[in-house]
Amino acid sequence: MSAESRTDTRQPTAAPRERRDAQGGPPPGVLAVVFTALFLAGLVLSTLLAGGDPFPSPFGDDGGIVAYFRAHSDAVQVSGVLQFAASIPLAVYAATVSARLHRLGVRAPGATIALTGGLLAAGFLAGCGLVSWTLSRTEVLEVPALVRALQYLAFATGGPGHVVTLGLLVAGIAVPGLLAGLLPRALAVTGLALAAVAELATLALLFDGAALLLPLARFTCLGWLIAAGFLLPRRRTRKEP
Repeated sequence: MSAESRTDTRQPTAAPRERRDAQGGPPPGVLAVVFTALFLAGLVLSTLLAGGDPFPSPFGDDGGIVAYFRAHSDAVQVSGVLQFAASIPLAVYAATVSARLHRLGVRAPGATIALTGGLLAAGFLAGCGLVSWTLSRTEVLEVPALVRALQYLAFATGGPGHVVTLGLLVAGIAVPGLLAGLLPRALAVTGLALAAVAELATLALLFDGAALLLPLARFTCLGWLIAAGFLLPRRRTRKEP
């Protein structure tokens, strides 16, 4: 009888822990890989469908830009659809990481900044994808001025809009990751540096040359989010001094 009572007292402690683990959400590292794979697939497939022609810069001449969209509408459509699809795992990543930081005891604004930055980055990327899809429609391509306006909008949302807010997501994870020791110090410090570069990408809205910061910040931040997603612990281990 005493053995049964001991068995009964142990079971309630295991069940809540299992429930907490089950509510942890999908692995953020996997979500980051899926998001990155969809985004890169959009770049690669659209370039292949366009016969190797790169997506035109919004700072190019009007005739060449309109000609590209008219000649490669299928490539533009695929790119837009995959960018829109990539925004979904990015939004889930932001929500999952924010919830995990809260469970790890982070009470500073970092977790909320990560959620806000991630949702904004996902929203801008989704908007860019939908605008790109619109640029693939025959009716739109008949109006050159509309094509140029929509391309500028796609650049603003998928370029500075997405990259700058992606930097907020990185900073929101890196700061508590550094201060609370949740991430390796080198990774956390690197994240802070990448977030700073991403914020500087705002200058692309003022100076054409600053657009070089966009791919630099974008792809390094993607790699960092994958690493942080796999290394961020599920539960905090306290080490007594």
